[in-house]
Amino acid sequence: MNRTEINRKKQQFIFPAVSNFFSDPLPIERGHMQHVWDVDGKRYLDFFGGIVTVGVGHANPRITGPVKAQMDKLGHTSTLYPHSTMVALAEKIAHITPGRLEKSFFTTSGTDANETAIDTARQHTGNLEIIALRHSYSGRSSLTKSLNGIASWRKSSYQVGIVHAMNPYCYRCPMGKTYPSCEVACATDIEAVIQASTSGAIAGMIAEPIQGVGGFITPPKEYFKLAFNIVKQYGGDFIADEVQTGWGRTGKKWFGIEHWEVEPDILTSAKSLGNGYPIGLTIATPEIANAYQGPSIATFGGNPIASVTAKAVIDLIEEDDLLTNCAVVGGYLRERLLELQQKYPIIGDVRGMGLMQALELVTDPATKQPAPTFANELLESAREHGLLIGKGGMYHNVIRISPPMNIAKSDVDEAVRLLDLSFAAVTADVGSVG
Repeated sequence: MNRTEINRKKQQFIFPAVSNFFSDPLPIERGHMQHVWDVDGKRYLDFFGGIVTVGVGHANPRITGPVKAQMDKLGHTSTLYPHSTMVALAEKIAHITPGRLEKSFFTTSGTDANETAIDTARQHTGNLEIIALRHSYSGRSSLTKSLNGIASWRKSSYQVGIVHAMNPYCYRCPMGKTYPSCEVACATDIEAVIQASTSGAIAGMIAEPIQGVGGFITPPKEYFKLAFNIVKQYGGDFIADEVQTGWGRTGKKWFGIEHWEVEPDILTSAKSLGNGYPIGLTIATPEIANAYQGPSIATFGGNPIASVTAKAVIDLIEEDDLLTNCAVVGGYLRERLLELQQKYPIIGDVRGMGLMQALELVTDPATKQPAPTFANELLESAREHGLLIGKGGMYHNVIRISPPMNIAKSDVDEAVRLLDLSFAAVTADVGSVG
């Protein structure tokens, strides 16, 4: 099928709510490691990785090899039957997750994982209400849509018992303060939210260590310790949503929350754990997991193919020390992006950790007026130059960069070269931009 036919049939047979990047959507045919090719044979350097999902490269033979072997052996059992691949994966995860996290529940997506986490916290504490953050994204079910802190991602959400606290968005502080003189007031305000907007006894709080869809918003170092202590004071479980930040992407640590020296009660993940294959993870401490009322099943959760895939991903990350690679190459990427910021004032903020970096685009650095039109134009221009990047943020003005975790500095140089060309093209008519 050619590009025109694919896009025509997509319009005819797929829900229109399933959105695409680009004015002329891009049908991708194949991929290998950090590159993908469209149906016309054009190659692209993929620096978005299917929304922070292709963690160790497209069609990586070290992943596809074990998967193909398992497919020929056994593809599905359901959770009604224990299987060696699932328990081996669960044991491995228990050894690398922080604190006392030990017991896993496997599903098929980050949405499923977060829904399971909320259900678990409510059953463990006996409380209903959940604290979520503004600008957050937790999924697409009715419950997780209600957790989302961005209006456009909350359509048809009906769940009660969820309140939203201010997020630690230092570039656009919701309290109009400046860090560190603010004394991280956004964190201490969580207590006021609990006192004013809940019954006073909460089931928990769910938070992304770095907000993904929100635009890679990265909190100050004190934030999560303060938030964690408040949550525990009011009887809640702290849930770290590591769907995008997990598996070494933030550098040096397996999970993002570890950078803030907090041991969560429950942790969720998905995306890079499967390197593109559908898998979701909810892991909790033994007492919390044991409080979950059964029986329960997940028809496809922890199936042999997903389990073998995830175990191969974790093994590769360990063997190639990608935690260090994310820190080193991610640090180099950050330096190169800061160089672009000096050249293009349209880049108001550079933020993130490891190989999870963002550029917030503004029309004027002084006023910080969001520039969503420029963000759209930059995506289009980058595509024309052979580079795939992402977009996000409450104001649709943040460029998200999340390449495979095993890229090299040479890939960063090529991506920045293409970004430079793309910025030059979209800012050519802006007199204030050099």
